[in-house]
Amino acid sequence: MRLAGKRIGFALTGSHCTLEEVFSPLEELVREGAAVTPIWSPSVASITTRFGKPDDWSARLEDITGHRPLESFVEVEPIGPQGLLDCLVVAPCTGNTLAKLANAITDTPMSLI
Repeated sequence: MRLAGKRIGFALTGSHCTLEEVFSPLEELVREGAAVTPIWSPSVASITTRFGKPDDWSARLEDITGHRPLESFVEVEPIGPQGLLDCLVVAPCTGNTLAKLANAITDTPMSLI
């Protein structure tokens, strides 16, 4: 268990067509012993698409990690100041999310981290 004791945030953003692809790496992190905290953007948390429904994504994330996804500013705000994560994976990372991170735009809970 190479990642035992590591605290990893796993943030999903609104590239709905590629959400399915992130679950295998997420499961691998958990198998390797990481404590994974799921976090998702407002679009993943609220928009039903032909690729899936928020309730289904949430249940799957909770099943894999043991935690429901964080989705509000109040839930994610302590992560940075309290050093609650060792690293953060953003997958899929849309161009919009990448631009926000690069320019320190914190208009969603996901980009606040």
